[in-house]
Amino acid sequence: MSYKGMQNGLLGLLVVFISLWIYSCANMASPSGGPYDEDPPKVVRTTPEFNQTNFTGKKVEIVFDELIQIENPNENVIITPPQRTMPVIRAQGKKVVVELRDTLKENTTYTIDFTSSIADNNEKNVLENFSFAFSTGDVIDSLEVSGLLLNARDLEPLSGITIGLHSNLEDSAFRTEPFLRISRTNERGQFTIRNIAPGTYRIYALNDMNRDYMFDQPGEEIAFLDSLITPSFELTARYDTVWVDSLTIDTIYAREFNKFIPDDIQLRLFKEEFIRQYMTRPDRSSENKFTLHFNEPVEQIPDPVPLNFIPEEEDWYFVQTADDKRTIHYWLRDSLLWQRDTLEMEVNYLRSDSMNILQPQLDTIQVILRNRPQAQDNKKKSKKGEEEETEIVFLGMNINATGTKEMQDTISVTFDEPVDGLSKDFFHLSQKADTLWNPVDFDFFPDTTNSLNYFIRRNWRYGEEYKLEVDSASIYSIYGKWNDGFSGEFKIRNKDEYGHLYIYVTGVDTTSFIELLNKSDAVVRKTKVVNGGALFMDLKPDTYYARLILDVNNNGEWDTGNYELKLQPEEVFYCPKPLEVMQHFEVEENWDVRAVPLEKQKPLDITKNKPKETTQRNRNR
Repeated sequence: MSYKGMQNGLLGLLVVFISLWIYSCANMASPSGGPYDEDPPKVVRTTPEFNQTNFTGKKVEIVFDELIQIENPNENVIITPPQRTMPVIRAQGKKVVVELRDTLKENTTYTIDFTSSIADNNEKNVLENFSFAFSTGDVIDSLEVSGLLLNARDLEPLSGITIGLHSNLEDSAFRTEPFLRISRTNERGQFTIRNIAPGTYRIYALNDMNRDYMFDQPGEEIAFLDSLITPSFELTARYDTVWVDSLTIDTIYAREFNKFIPDDIQLRLFKEEFIRQYMTRPDRSSENKFTLHFNEPVEQIPDPVPLNFIPEEEDWYFVQTADDKRTIHYWLRDSLLWQRDTLEMEVNYLRSDSMNILQPQLDTIQVILRNRPQAQDNKKKSKKGEEEETEIVFLGMNINATGTKEMQDTISVTFDEPVDGLSKDFFHLSQKADTLWNPVDFDFFPDTTNSLNYFIRRNWRYGEEYKLEVDSASIYSIYGKWNDGFSGEFKIRNKDEYGHLYIYVTGVDTTSFIELLNKSDAVVRKTKVVNGGALFMDLKPDTYYARLILDVNNNGEWDTGNYELKLQPEEVFYCPKPLEVMQHFEVEENWDVRAVPLEKQKPLDITKNKPKETTQRNRNR
């Protein structure tokens, strides 16, 4: 090879080397970090040691093999026996530090239950159900009890509710002494109380509003078990199978372990029917109306007595109760009273005393009109600026008598002001026969919860067509306004547009009723169980769910419990599967209300407290 050839060859190699170097610089990548970390933190050492006895300190340190964090320790870390003074719980690098501030009891096993609050700092791998125990005496108590807590009314699993044990078996202990040992429910309502000493206990659930571990607030939700519990254990085995392939078993291993019992405690949380009634601040939203507000529905309507004014008439106001019966509107009939910015009155009403007994209460109130409306000119102006006839402001009247109606529907008539002398004679209902409209009779009655609302009802038949008419200026409000004319046509849905449902019920030994529910767990229809079944006629095609209530006192309502009377809330059951009602079909379903465990009855579709889904990790991050 000539010198010039060698030179060209070296030059080519140099070009290739430089190109590779530039390419490698332009495509720099992070070095591989090894396998993806999916393991939770592991304990390296602790001070004191696990299950140490005769411990006299107040500080616990737990060291892990990697950096860790604690999620919301004041809520998620449970120390039992419960601490009156909040401990200090913090993460320091790879270490968890717990500083107890209460005086430790002698000969007592302490448990620090971290639940699932500890995770590694980077990948957030959670250390599930981690707990730490030590004893101030010679023995570590090691028994456990576990179970499930559900809402008594709708079987929803409840999280974050305190579950407590009392060794004092007197009923008063729940109200006067803090729990001996505690735990809290997880997101599925499950609980485990650990490190229990041998003995007999009562178990309770408490939505502890003031964190004193006692049922001393009337508004606190509770649950209690009628029977006593005695924690124990039994030696049992768990079998693991090793397979040669999908059809052939290699070896079956029996692994012995202690099974703690009872492990199937079931509690139903409820709030006692406690009503502490009082009146809140009254107001005057408009010149012709003032309002009294109460925290609970009132049965007796207060009769205000004037102090700084004298009405011209004895019947100087019209009472309108709101739907919830907590709000009472007083419409002033006397227009002279409208001109007063302040009305002072005495109001005699029922108020709960310190013993929660309703007693007559006499208060002096002032209702003040803060913003007086501007006077309105109802006269129209012509293009030349001349005044024309006065524009009529009609009495507001809303009637839902148009479109398609259901067999169970009523027609509602709602006014925006109180009316005088209203009767069914002002309404004209006609039924269509061929091309003619023939007058028909109907029932007309007031709404018991809202005195501005009225109902029209008739035994409708499938496919019937109706017309409802109201003549203009036939109805007058107490302020002299009259109604505009109304005419509306509506049709009852045809028979073949409906489906029917009959549910055969077993496992019930007392009076009961079934509530038919929609996909929001709201009641659509309700009927009694008669002769072992419940019939729901004329249902719109849809997916329904069923809830059965054991109506022990046969009052047609679900009743809550009472701790003082040792009365449990009435039992509730859910049909585990949805009920599909199709158009023009008669559906029959068999339901044994006790065939499925209570915690598995409520369909997930209508369960509000659904279990959290495990997030899939992105390994390509």
